[in-house]
Amino acid sequence: MLYLLGGTVLLLAVALPALLRRWAVSPAIVLLLTGLGLGFTPLTDSLVVYVPEDTDRLVIEHVTELTVIVALMGVGLAIDRPLDLLHPSTWRRWSPTWRLLGVAMPVTIGLVALLGWSFVGLAPATALLLGAALSPTDPVLASDVQVGGPGSSIADDEPDEVPYSTDPTTVTEAGEVRFALTSEAGLNDGLAFPFVHLAVIVLAGGSFWAGFGEMVGLYVVVEIVVGVLVGVLVGRGLGRIAFRSTRETVRTTAQSEPLIALAALLTAYGAAELAHGYGFLAVFACATALRSAERRHDYHRVMHDVVQRLERLLTLVVLLLLGIALSSGLLRALDWRGAAVGVVLVLVLRPASSWLALSVRPRSDPLAGGLGTRGRLAVSFFGIRGVGSLYYVAWATNEAAFADAEAAWSIVAFTVAFSVVVHGIAATPVMSRLEDEPSGAAAR
Repeated sequence: MLYLLGGTVLLLAVALPALLRRWAVSPAIVLLLTGLGLGFTPLTDSLVVYVPEDTDRLVIEHVTELTVIVALMGVGLAIDRPLDLLHPSTWRRWSPTWRLLGVAMPVTIGLVALLGWSFVGLAPATALLLGAALSPTDPVLASDVQVGGPGSSIADDEPDEVPYSTDPTTVTEAGEVRFALTSEAGLNDGLAFPFVHLAVIVLAGGSFWAGFGEMVGLYVVVEIVVGVLVGVLVGRGLGRIAFRSTRETVRTTAQSEPLIALAALLTAYGAAELAHGYGFLAVFACATALRSAERRHDYHRVMHDVVQRLERLLTLVVLLLLGIALSSGLLRALDWRGAAVGVVLVLVLRPASSWLALSVRPRSDPLAGGLGTRGRLAVSFFGIRGVGSLYYVAWATNEAAFADAEAAWSIVAFTVAFSVVVHGIAATPVMSRLEDEPSGAAAR
């Protein structure tokens, strides 16, 4: 059965993107529904994950962890717009990202936690975990609304060599929407982790405010800084080897060897975790630093392609297993209140908090990092929940015994499935409509 499943997933990974290109249905929806149907048959009895079991939760944690870090590597390689901490001018072009991370994300965490506690009746620590797990826009399932890949937003007549702080990207409304969602997905997984840690601290008997101080001091300042530094160092080091080594046998661009991308993501993640930094942030920082070595080089497309293929395969496996689990008991603890939280999050809380964050003194839309009204609406709506949410719940429930953990699992699983369907149907028509907008001038 496992070999048949593996072959089926590989075939679907190859065929679905091309078959569904003209339809308002994403491959994620097809795989989720396929798994849902298989879960009602005896064929998949050996593939059912039972979240109360420690062994099954560990499997979920590690599979989703690998899927997320592969996706983050692809996201970092795909972004054309530079971000240089030494050049503040580059920060302004990431204005939507900072707004989504600094305003929309904590507001969403707080509101979902409040609903989980007051409306669903979850224990405070579990409600906080629910808010943290459901806050990030997923880098895995957001591929339909993300940037197209290395060089996709750079005009062909742009020079190959430009200063790193210069933004060579062409400004369009659709392009700015894709950039905002891609950059948000690349950074917010690591920034949600402090709140997951806070939930574990509160559960262990610490007060919320004492735990909040520890979270800010250790899990925000120290681990974020360490994660970013490790990622930048690994990315720049490998970029120097890949693009500038004087020895052709070492310079991987000479052989167009794409596996350095996988080596980079595993090295950055492992080194950051050993240094007690956030591995997710390290992988994204590593990818952007590696990309900065030679921004227009075709080798980035080669690396991105192999990462994208692996991400697609892992994503389909996770979605198929999620569908099987949904029809095999994962939703047993879900009631109408828990389902209402998922629906309200996707259709109300995320759109409202993001619209607020993007609409207060918005950056002018003809500029890089600027969004018009339709662009802000699209970014606000496409807060896709996915594999990262499953990882956070698996990690936290493996770390500590949360009360109402099964209810949290059910709500998260339902919300991910609801998001996959709603956003998967909406992505193609919405982005096609935005892409009909004429291009703006290239921003400098």
